[in-house]
Amino acid sequence: MCIADHLVEAAEGGDVFLVARLLAEGAAVDARNSMGRTALDLASFRGHPEVVRLLITAGADPEQPAGEHRESTPLCLAAAHGRTAVVEALIDAGVHLRAQGRMRWVPLVLAATSGDEGHPRTVTLLLDRGADINAVMKGRTSHEWAARFGQVQMVRRLLGRGATPTAKALTAAHEYTERHPESQRKNALIIDALRVASATAD
Repeated sequence: MCIADHLVEAAEGGDVFLVARLLAEGAAVDARNSMGRTALDLASFRGHPEVVRLLITAGADPEQPAGEHRESTPLCLAAAHGRTAVVEALIDAGVHLRAQGRMRWVPLVLAATSGDEGHPRTVTLLLDRGADINAVMKGRTSHEWAARFGQVQMVRRLLGRGATPTAKALTAAHEYTERHPESQRKNALIIDALRVASATAD
């Protein structure tokens, strides 16, 4: 196994002491392993903030291409998997919060919509650190995507933080009900929240 493979494996496993030793022995901080992944890529994905901070201090590019096909970024991977402490470490390193990577993914949208109800702590951190709550990814904002996926609590959370209630979100909520009639009662809560927020905004 080459030294790059060792470094990436140690970073993925969260072994901060081994990562430090391998870097001291001359491992290139952004070298890719045999699968094309870097230490920062997999440390971000697995949720190891101490390793992430060490790698960045050692010179790792915090905005490097990441993911299995280099389609993402460390921040997007961390946001999509609710790795809040890693997200904080990357923001502290100066990573911007706008659309990024080859796919132009928006970290806030990923944090808000991944999983059954998104990742509330990660969303809160991103918003507290300056993420644009109305940023658009693939034609929709985070709360419009949350409405489309039937995520009641996330829609409420985002509206409570100042998301602009839109006709597109209301349409998305109705479409979700049509696709999932068994969730009609739950989705009625989204529709009500959007209508109340819209009336308040007016």
